[in-house]
Amino acid sequence: MTTSLTRPHAPRTSPAIGSRRVRSVAPGLAVCAAGVVVAWCVHRLAGPVPMLTAALLLGIVAVNAGVLPEATRAGTRFAARTLMRAGVVLLGLQVSVSDIAGLGWGTIAMTLAVLLATLLGTTWLGRLMGLPHRLSLLVAAGCAICGASAVAAVDGVLGSRGGADGDREGDAATAVAVVMLCGTLAIAVLPLLGPLLGLSPYDQGRWVGASVHDVGQVVATATALGPAAVVPAIAVKLIRVATLAPVTTAIGLRARRGDASGVRRPPVVPIFLIAFVAMVVIRSVGAVPAHVLDDVSTGKDLLFAAALFGLGTAVRVRLLVRTGHRALLLGLTSWVLIAGVSYAGVLLTR
Repeated sequence: MTTSLTRPHAPRTSPAIGSRRVRSVAPGLAVCAAGVVVAWCVHRLAGPVPMLTAALLLGIVAVNAGVLPEATRAGTRFAARTLMRAGVVLLGLQVSVSDIAGLGWGTIAMTLAVLLATLLGTTWLGRLMGLPHRLSLLVAAGCAICGASAVAAVDGVLGSRGGADGDREGDAATAVAVVMLCGTLAIAVLPLLGPLLGLSPYDQGRWVGASVHDVGQVVATATALGPAAVVPAIAVKLIRVATLAPVTTAIGLRARRGDASGVRRPPVVPIFLIAFVAMVVIRSVGAVPAHVLDDVSTGKDLLFAAALFGLGTAVRVRLLVRTGHRALLLGLTSWVLIAGVSYAGVLLTR
């Protein structure tokens, strides 16, 4: 009997395969980059329109106008998935444990209660409306935690449950579109309601931080309320951002327990969420200079803008009008829910 001394070769990626991969995503990434530039210009010309919202809408318009060739699809999907997750990692550098602790336990408990009520309430409303559980959960996470980044995180732990990759992409795109549009509505509505409801500028900021979906939308809304509202708004919002990893992990564990299909699932805690937590720790120990944090924040916004443009290209308006009106209704209902519950929470913790 002869024994081969040759060790089996580990599978390696051929340089040619890597080169083909780069060539396949390059056209779509170039389109996303152009979309980011246009979105930035739109934001500069129309300040109330956040760059991220403009990027999402531009992606939707581009694909439904039929101006994007099929060759761009691989790159836009890469942006929607991979660049979004890279942005989530950088988002961790905005979260400082000391900033959150400075708000006091009353505000922290209020914010967590609002988050939980929104997450459970939105999922329950989605079931009442007959929406797929996956889509309801994605909308709920986006409204309750931190907009598009939360949708991406939860989508990452749910795996292919609920459909094929195409359905996954459609669910995520619909959820992001709904959450971003409803969050943008808050920029126009909350600055008008805050003074009428008898809230001080500080409490208006806490209300905005507890109820508006995306970090950029929180900043835009609080800025419209005045300087005294900006700091508490951002601090309260960071509490919600800080829950991204534990809440997403809990959702992933629950999805695994309820799945007896035996289909291979993604990790309960994906690598990008571990990296997000690492960034939170790095920021909290003061290891990153302030000027670097500013540059990182800009990079994070650019990554999110490119990712949202890519997600926008997965939204087919004709299909959204036919089947997505219930998702839009769910988003609006969830927005009313989180605004109402957080207002009550602010009143109770004044």
